[in-house]
Amino acid sequence: MKKWLPALITLSIIACFLGVYIGSVNVSPSDVTGSISYGIKSALARLFPSIETGEEPKYFIIIWKLRLPRVLLAYLVGMSLASAGVASQALFKNPLADPYIIGVSAGAGIGAALAAIYAPAHMGAFALVFAIISVFVVYSVSKVDGHIPVDTLLLAGIAYGFLASAITWYLVISQGEKAHVTWMWLMGTFNGSDWGDVGEMFIIALFGVGFLLSRWRELNLILFGEESIALGLDVHLYRKLFIGVIALLTAFAVSTAGIIGFVGLVSPHVIRIILGPNHRELTPASALFGGALLVMADLLARTVAKPTELPVGIITALMGAPFFLYLLMKHKRGELYS
Repeated sequence: MKKWLPALITLSIIACFLGVYIGSVNVSPSDVTGSISYGIKSALARLFPSIETGEEPKYFIIIWKLRLPRVLLAYLVGMSLASAGVASQALFKNPLADPYIIGVSAGAGIGAALAAIYAPAHMGAFALVFAIISVFVVYSVSKVDGHIPVDTLLLAGIAYGFLASAITWYLVISQGEKAHVTWMWLMGTFNGSDWGDVGEMFIIALFGVGFLLSRWRELNLILFGEESIALGLDVHLYRKLFIGVIALLTAFAVSTAGIIGFVGLVSPHVIRIILGPNHRELTPASALFGGALLVMADLLARTVAKPTELPVGIITALMGAPFFLYLLMKHKRGELYS
């Protein structure tokens, strides 16, 4: 077994434990493990009535119904955004591609904001449609003679992101008294997460991340562009599939937790520095690291300015923007692959 896998699983477990353990109400490690054990037994007891659950722990509501769903949702969203970032960088053949930077997250935000006003029950579907449109628009505008230069991609993505953000803000402001709630969501938040959100995001991540994990060879080959046809890859089919998966993962991440940037940029690059560019290791390792990264970012968002809770998008921007500038400097010096 590769050494990185147990290391990243351990990192994920530690991040999730800290996310549940630390909060406005002080609890002990035994309160955390006891409440989680009780919650699992209670869930199993619905299927197997012979299982005895015992007495409900004192902090069960706080840990099982408030903190644990929030932490698990943050982990799944982080996995999804990191995986979408890996696929974006392969699809665009560009190391600076990320669903947030190229405007896909902002595009999904239009759909989510429209759904919040007219069809709250279909927020994920609305966000998905607008995310797919966003990928196609940025991809088409950026493409020059079969290639996607860094400068063109960034300009197209930033311009489209500004346009999408302006439309989304107009939709938010038009909601009147409800605008402050949507504003918090727009900046990224896991406040109010429940097990229903976790279940929905788990299904999407299972399908989307699972697909990318199973197609690591195609992600390697698509970096060769049209030349990959000679290597036996149906490049046009896989471009459409990868666009669909990127849009799916980004759309449901946005509809669930708002617009959270830079996770899809930072995670693949950190892992690429450690493990190299082969998607066999890069894709699963980035997903695990992205999950742990977003859980820790959400923990900071909850605790750094207590009792006020910051939008998690502010924390990821503070971490990701300097990293993005660092990558730009490396690209300028020709030290970043293109």
